[in-house]
Amino acid sequence: MNIVKKLIHFDKGLLLESGSKLDSFDLMVETYGELNEDKSNAILVCHAFSGNHHAAGLDPETNQVGWWDQIIGPKKAIDTEKYFVVCSNNLGGCSGSSGPTSVNPDTGKVYGKDFPAISVMDWVNAQKLLSDFLQIKKWHLVTGGSLGGMQALQWAISFPDNLLKCGVFAAAAKSSTQNIAMNEVSRESIRKDVNFFDGNYIEHNTKPKNGLKAARMLGHITYLSEKHMDVKFGRKFQNTDSKVSGNVDYEVENYLQYKGEKFSDSFDANSYILMTKAMDSYDASADTNGNLEKAMSVIKCRLLIIGFDSDWLYPPQRGKDIQLAGMKANVSCTYVILPGEQGHDSFLFSADKYDVIINTFIESQ
Repeated sequence: MNIVKKLIHFDKGLLLESGSKLDSFDLMVETYGELNEDKSNAILVCHAFSGNHHAAGLDPETNQVGWWDQIIGPKKAIDTEKYFVVCSNNLGGCSGSSGPTSVNPDTGKVYGKDFPAISVMDWVNAQKLLSDFLQIKKWHLVTGGSLGGMQALQWAISFPDNLLKCGVFAAAAKSSTQNIAMNEVSRESIRKDVNFFDGNYIEHNTKPKNGLKAARMLGHITYLSEKHMDVKFGRKFQNTDSKVSGNVDYEVENYLQYKGEKFSDSFDANSYILMTKAMDSYDASADTNGNLEKAMSVIKCRLLIIGFDSDWLYPPQRGKDIQLAGMKANVSCTYVILPGEQGHDSFLFSADKYDVIINTFIESQ
């Protein structure tokens, strides 16, 4: 599989939904496979909250496997022997694209907490500039899971002439009140960390690691339903030899400790706050006074929606809401609910039926 990683600079700038403007910005981009002569085989993959541009294959610099490697690759559900796959790190992230950890060209200093507020629409607009840069007029498919699914849906609404198909997996048309509440608790745990320094922790050569860890632990609780958490962990005690922390007794505690510790080593706290705020503020029907049917009436592409029965963050009903609004708006849409052992994260993992549905949708005429 041909993998190309590139940092692309945009001098044109971008006016953000907040009213702020980035006079210039960078996007870290990774591509897989080869673009055909008429550029009709391009697929745009939008990453979820903790994802980045590295969607597939092995990164020789970090030795990390891409976050959607089970789905993207030669002869996989998204077949890179047939399709040219593009994934960019979202603005405001911390994996190479312009964000809180990058240098503000106007000041010569790291943005930190001063990086402007970002929205899902801003990400989509930046991706549209990327598609223009690549001279791809129409994506064969725009897809993603979770926060990436929100971006895919927004693509279908904002640029209906620029995609043929849209895949929305484990996502919703807007965040629920409970989603927002959980995210605020996560953000508060970061703000209360002694090393947060009101967002200026980089200047103090430190990071709010404990706050980030607690935030991620809370996030993982929302990914599994109570039923599937019982199935996966029950009240099993953790083996002493494999404890991440000496203070844990149960397997579920150890799981959360591991996930929190790993995440807090690699993610930026200001990016966490920015991206959860973007997730909270997203509403596909915002420009139509809450009328999702009307918002979706402009969609011209075919839509595939997939939900997972074990997902507590965006339960299957959220996908059903999108399908019903789409049907009323005469959008060609299909909705499938699949079993998932990984809760909300089930969209990341290969499964026979899941793979077949994705590949059949991509290959369909």
